[in-house]
Amino acid sequence: MNWYGSLVAAVAVERAVELVVARRNERWSAARGALVTGQGHYPVMVALHTGLLAGCPTEVWLAARPFVPALAWPMLAVLVAAQGLRWWCIKTLGPRWNTRVIVVPGLPLVTGGPYRRRWLRHPNYAAVVAEGVALPLVHTAWITAAAFTVLNAVLLTVRVRCENRALATVTAPPSTTPAPS
Repeated sequence: MNWYGSLVAAVAVERAVELVVARRNERWSAARGALVTGQGHYPVMVALHTGLLAGCPTEVWLAARPFVPALAWPMLAVLVAAQGLRWWCIKTLGPRWNTRVIVVPGLPLVTGGPYRRRWLRHPNYAAVVAEGVALPLVHTAWITAAAFTVLNAVLLTVRVRCENRALATVTAPPSTTPAPS
C-alpha cells in the first residue's frame, strides 16, 4: 500500500504542476484578450479530480483491496501512457492549454501533435478518462474507478459542449502551424 500511496501522491504532484502551467497560460491568454467560459462546472471538475486522488488510497485501505499483478501492471502502463498523452497535448497547445475553458479570439485551431488527425477532437480528455480508470485499478480500487468514470462522463458531456461552443465562436480557420510558444 505504501508504494501505491506514493504513486497517487506522484499523480497529485503532477496535477499541481499542471495548475502552475495553467495559471501561467491564463496570464498569457488574458494579455491577448482571452474569453473565459464554463466557470460553473469548473469547481465540480476540481472536486471530482480531488475525489479521485483521495478515493484511490482510501478504498484500498478501507476495503483491503488486494494487489493483483495481472491487473496492476497493465493499468500502470495505461496510466503512464495517459500521462504521456496529456503532456503531449500540453506541449502542443503551448500557452493555449488550460484547465479552464479559455480561448483567445482570432487564433486558429491547433492541428499539430495529437490534434493533427482530428479523429479525436479532445485528446486531453481521453488521457483523463484513461487515468480515471487506470489509477484506481492499479490496486483494484474498482468502486473509485467506476464512480469516477460515471461522474466524469457526465462532467465531460458539459465540458466538451462548453469548449466546442467557445472554440467555434472565437477561432479562426484551422492552421497547420503549431501553437505559439
